[in-house]
Order: sequence, then structure tokens, then C-alpha cells
Amino acid sequence: MSLGRNVTNGPPRPEGLLKIGERRPRKFLLLNLLGDGVQVNDGIVTTLQKFPVIYTEVDKANGRNYAIIVDEAHSSQTGNSALKLKAALADTEDALREYAELEGKAEEELDPDDKLMREMIVHGKHKNLSFFAFTATPKDKTLELFGTEQEDGSFHPFHIYSVRQAIEESFILDVLQNYMTYDTCFKIAKTVPENPDVPASRAAKLIRRYQELHPYNISQKSQVIVETFLETTSKKIGGKGKMMVITSSRLAAVRYFHEVKRYIREKKYTNVDVLVAFSGAVPDGDEEYTEPKLNVRSDGSHISEAQTKAEFHENFNVLIVAEKYQTGFDEPLLHTMVVDKKLKGVKAVQTLSRLNRTCPGKTDTFVLDFVNRQEDILEAFQPFYQETYLQQEVNVDLIYQTQKELRGFHIYDEGDIAAFSKVYFAKCSQSNNMGKMSSVLLPVAARYNQKDEEEQYQFRRQLRSLIKWYSYVSQVVRMFDKELHQEFVFCSYLLKLLPPAVGEPLDLEGKLQLEFYKLQKTFDGTITLQPDTKGVYEAARQKGAMGLEQDEPLDEIIQKINERYNGNFTDGDRVMLMALQAKLMKDKKLASIAKTSDPQIFAESIFPKAFGDAAMESYTESQDTYTSLFEDRGKYNAIMAALSEIIYRELRKMA
Repeated sequence: MSLGRNVTNGPPRPEGLLKIGERRPRKFLLLNLLGDGVQVNDGIVTTLQKFPVIYTEVDKANGRNYAIIVDEAHSSQTGNSALKLKAALADTEDALREYAELEGKAEEELDPDDKLMREMIVHGKHKNLSFFAFTATPKDKTLELFGTEQEDGSFHPFHIYSVRQAIEESFILDVLQNYMTYDTCFKIAKTVPENPDVPASRAAKLIRRYQELHPYNISQKSQVIVETFLETTSKKIGGKGKMMVITSSRLAAVRYFHEVKRYIREKKYTNVDVLVAFSGAVPDGDEEYTEPKLNVRSDGSHISEAQTKAEFHENFNVLIVAEKYQTGFDEPLLHTMVVDKKLKGVKAVQTLSRLNRTCPGKTDTFVLDFVNRQEDILEAFQPFYQETYLQQEVNVDLIYQTQKELRGFHIYDEGDIAAFSKVYFAKCSQSNNMGKMSSVLLPVAARYNQKDEEEQYQFRRQLRSLIKWYSYVSQVVRMFDKELHQEFVFCSYLLKLLPPAVGEPLDLEGKLQLEFYKLQKTFDGTITLQPDTKGVYEAARQKGAMGLEQDEPLDEIIQKINERYNGNFTDGDRVMLMALQAKLMKDKKLASIAKTSDPQIFAESIFPKAFGDAAMESYTESQDTYTSLFEDRGKYNAIMAALSEIIYRELRKMA
């Protein structure tokens, strides 16, 4: 999908584009914001990240036009590097004229050394800058920054080469054609008599982490990984097929690596060679592991991180990763992906798309997913299949709403901002003022420290929101609000000074045990995308307040986890509860009725049909899982009654 913006809001001018091999006077600076910085003819090719280093060397002069090519466009183009780019390249003549009119001055009366003015006049769009941005997964911010505004106020790409078209023309492969999902059913038990109150969400995460890293869980999935490679991957692309395993953490990657290697040795397999990829050092027990320490060639020599990619291509066929290589990794021989990590939205698309590269002999791909459901992956991919567009631009009032809420905490005021701005916007070097700026912010930090934990959490959250919205909106429009710009700079430095909340460490070591465990296939087939459905981003809204997590008894938390994930291994699996609840929560008609109906009417007249439809749809997707639901009427009614109460309560909360 191609996004482009000529800042005059007209079509890109043909004379602004150089033909390959053509030489012209140095009138255009070509910026490819991905790749290495090199000299090309009379222009420069650089990265966005490197631009702040070289921008002062650019020979800037009014009257020049610049075409800026952005590969893999994303919202980082709203950061400091993008502002440096504009500061160097933008023709600010119109902005200066507009600023002078607002100030009631002639242009020659403006102080060229006014730092506040210099920062603000690079905001917004400039007539001499044309951006040409390319991405397969545009976010809402990316669409407003680079998209073409329509008469109805929506923003669309200026050109589309859709995922659908790319698949149909065999430019890429369909990574959803062969997709298999598994559910992990388990039950956790408490091994200690005491029942302490613990932070609910942190405890739930630790319990889930305990299950994910449990040796039995790792061993069962490792067997599936190795056998899948031998039965499927190793037979693809003329025997050159490769597999990537996506894990949920660096520690999980290390443990999977050890268990996969152990299983290979136990089975005496000779055609499976494993690498692992993660950053930094990972402690596990008394050992500390790094990527080079674990990755060893057959001759005993260790593989550096810089060599991992080449070694995987040449000599190894399974790569276990934690974050690394999930985006931007190009290995055409990669055929199979095993996913043991929750993936959402753009992240899911970018990760699974590592498989879509074509090469001679590669006709298909395969995904085995231990965590995500078929519906989740469909929901992630569908918006980007044909076209994605933004319904309307961001409302600038979001900034002022956030500003008002920040002032309500009474942690800082106009006097604090003025004192800080006097130092920050002084004409002397900023490096000499860091100590002074910190001194001005110390009383503000002291007031912050006097607040309770809940207020500190909400204040930091709103502080980040103001910084985010202002950074973004100032790329799109010139606001020329001096007081707001000063507050934005003030908040940016204040956030760096404030320490994040650190709760008491939660230790559940030795207090849990895995009682039951079951790995069950739930889907095997093609996830089909709808060709006529477009992805739409609705207008951004300010998020409501979010409270800090509450402490709950450990017994109750474990019970909730087990109610959601526990497999009843005598009367049939109860994993269907989670799937049915998720399916019903997505029913928009049911949500609308829940907002206005009485709970008794909802439970007796409305919910039974919705539940029956969801149960029958689920049965067609996985007969093994849902057969027992229809064989036992008492069980059917009990589950329907329980879900009716939960669904009604949750839908009302969302109203």
C-alpha cells in the first residue's frame, strides 16, 4: 500500500521525480528513510535516524523542492528525527509570514535567534516538501500524515498495490492458506496454606508465565515443533525449507532451545539443526545465557549475533526467536512458523508475513499456532487485505482536554512552565542549561511525590498522552500556540525526570503446581479473508481513566484463571467457555440490546438464541470440542446461564 503527500494537497509534480540514471543540478535531496546513508549523484540517501547527525551539513536554500521517500512508513515519523529533517529542508517563508501576522509584526521585526519561533515554524506541512511513503500495514497516524485527504474528510492511500493483488499475481505467498491452531488447557493449584492478597493482574501474569515456562508445557510443544519440522518443513522447497519459532520471552526462547536440542538428541535425529536469537543476557537458575554462547557450529566454534542470519540461511534449519527477526527479516527459504506468543493487529501481520517471500520451489507456507485463535488472526489481517483508510482527522481538542486534566492534579502551573521555558529557550547552548532545567523541575517532582500511587499513575498517563498528541498533531498542522508548545517541552522533560511506579516484588515461587495439562488441535485449514471489506480507522478519542490494579486473594485469582483455562478431564473440556464468551462479546446486536434491556428479559428472551447460534457455529469449526455440549442438555443450560450473567455484565460496562 502506498501513501503519499504532496504538501500542496495536489498531485505530485512529475518534474519533482528523477528518472534512473538522469543527472540534474543539485536541486533535489532524495531521502530514503531506510537503509545506509550514501552519496548518490548530486543527492543524498540517508536514514531518518541518521539525519539529525548530518542535517546541519545540508546546503539549504529557499526555492528548493525535496522529494522524501519513506520505506516502511510508521508513526516514528512524528519524532525528533522527523522534526530535524523538516528544520533542515522546509521552506519556512510562508510559516514566518503567518507567524508574523499572528504576532502583529513585520517579518523583519522577528528575532531570527528566537528558539521558540524556530521550533514552531517547522510544524505542519510545507510547500517544498513532498513525502512518498510505502507500507503494507498503515496505522491511523500514518494515514493522516501521508495519506491523501478526500472531500468527506477521510484519508486514503494515493495508490494501492494490495495484499490481495500481490498474492494473486504471485508476488508474495498467502501465509493464511495452511493454518493450524492449538488450545492449551491446564489447571494450576496453590501449594501453600496461606491465602495472601496479591495484585490481581500481576499475579495472573505470573501464573500464566508459570504455565508457559513449565517444563512439561515446554517439552510437549517442543516435540510438536521437531516432529512438524520433520513431517512438513523438511520436505518443502526441495528439502531446503526452514522453520521459525516465535516465543513469548527471552527466557522461553532459551528453554525451548535446550528442550528442542534435548529431544533431538533423545530421538537421534541428524537432520535438524537449531539456532536461537534474542538480545542481551538471560539468567536462568545459576546460568546466564547469550545468543553467541548457545549458538555453536558443528566444529565447535561460536556464532556471533551478526552471523546468525547468514548461518540460518546456509547451515541451520530451525530458528527460535524472542522479538528478534519478527519484523524486517527476509529469508525466502522460511516455510513454517510456530507461534507461542500472543499476536495482535499490525504485529500479527508483520510477524506472519516473514513467511510470504517467494523463491524457486516454494509453493506454500504453514503456520502452527499454540496461542492465537483463528478469529484473532482473521481480525488482524482483514483490514490490510484490500485497503485501509482513516475516517477523519484527529481532533486537536484532544490536546487541550488532556492539558486541562493535567492541570487538575495541581502538580505544576503556569509559573513552573514559565521558569522552565526561560531556561530552555535561552539563546545560550542547551547543554549548559541541563542543570538549571533540572533544578526548576525539582519542586514539581516533589509535589508529584506527595501524591498517592493512584494519582501518580493517572498523572504520568496523561503526561504521556499530551506529549503523544502534540508531537503528532504538530506534524500535520501549524498551531502557533506558544503557551502550549512551551508546556509540551516542559512535560517532555518532566516525564523523563519522574520515576515510574515500582510495586512490591511479587514472589509466587514454590506456591504453585501444574495439576492438569492438555494440548488440543482446534483448527486446521485456510483462514479466508473477505475481498470486499476495507479496513477503517475511526477518529481518535481520549481514553477514559484507568485505575490501578486491586489486590485479590490468591485463591480467587487462581480460580478465575482455572475457570478460563482449566480442562475438565473427566466430564469433558471446559475450554469452550472461553471461546464462546469471546464470540458472544463480539456480537454487536447483542451488545446493543444489553445496553437497554432488563437482565431477566436478556437472560430469558434474548440470550438463548445468540448462545445457540454461537454454539452451533463453534461446533462446525471444532466438532471434537463441542460435541459434549449438545449431548448433555443439563450441561448446555448450565453453561448458557453462567455465560448469560457474565456477558450481560461485561456488555453493560462497555456501554
